[in-house]
Amino acid sequence: MSVTSQALPATKKWVERFARFGYAAKGAIYVIIGILAAMAAFGGSGGQTTGRSGAFKEIAQQPFGQILLGLVAIGFVGYAIWRFIQAFQDAEHEGTDTKGIIIRIGYALSGLLYGYFAYYAFQMITGSGGSSSGGGNQFIVSKLLQQPFGQFLVAVFAATILAKGIYQLHKATSGKYLQDVKVSHLKKELKDTYRKLGKFGLIARALVFGIISFFLGKAAFTANPSEAKGTEGAFDFLVAEGGPIVMGLVAIGFIAYGIFEFFKSKYKPIRTN
Repeated sequence: MSVTSQALPATKKWVERFARFGYAAKGAIYVIIGILAAMAAFGGSGGQTTGRSGAFKEIAQQPFGQILLGLVAIGFVGYAIWRFIQAFQDAEHEGTDTKGIIIRIGYALSGLLYGYFAYYAFQMITGSGGSSSGGGNQFIVSKLLQQPFGQFLVAVFAATILAKGIYQLHKATSGKYLQDVKVSHLKKELKDTYRKLGKFGLIARALVFGIISFFLGKAAFTANPSEAKGTEGAFDFLVAEGGPIVMGLVAIGFIAYGIFEFFKSKYKPIRTN
C-alpha cells in the first residue's frame, strides 16, 4: 500500500471530525443567541438582542473565554471547509441540474460566510474585532454600493438571503431536514425530539432571514447602508412589531435550531469521497 493510499483514510477522518466540530460550534452560537434574546424578551437579567458578534463577546467574557472563543473559531473553520467539500465535491449528491447547482452554490457561499465568522472571532481574540451583527451587514452593503452597479449587487445579496430563508422554510414543511441525519437507531423519544426541534428551529431561522432580506432590499432601493440589519436588527424588529412574546418564540426557535445542529454534529453522515 502506498503512502498516499494510507494517508487518504486518515485525511477523511480528520475532515469528518472537523465537520462535526463545526456543526457543534454552530449549534453553540445559535443556543447562545437564542438564550440572550429569550432573556431580553421575558425580562431576564443580562438578556440582549444580538447576533454572532454578540455571542462571541458573551463567550469571551466567560472564564477561559479566549480559549473557548478560539475553539468556536476553529469549529467555524472546520464548518467552512466542510461546506466547500459539499459544494465542490458534491458530498451530498445534489447533482448538476439547475436545482443541484443552486444548492451547491449555497454551500459555497455558506463556506465563505463561516470563514469570515472564523476570521472575525480570531480578530476578537487579538483585540481587533468589529462591533455588531447589523454593522456587519451595513459594512458589506457599504462596500457593495461603492462598486459599479452597487444597488443591483445589494439587491442580489438581499435576494440570496431571501432564497436561503425560503429554502429553510421548505426544508421544515417538506420534512427534507429529516434526511440530514440517521436517526433510525434512536429511541422514539429522541426521534420525536429531533423532528420537533428541526421544524421549529428552521421556521424561526427562515423568519429571521426573511426580515434581514427585507431590510437589505430597503438598503438596495435607497442606496443607504444604514437600512441594512443583521440578526440583532431582526430581533429588534420582531419585538417592536410583534411584541416580546413573538420575539421570545423566535428566540426559543434559535435555541431549538442550535440543539438541532448538535444532533447533526453527532448523527449526520459525513461523506468525504
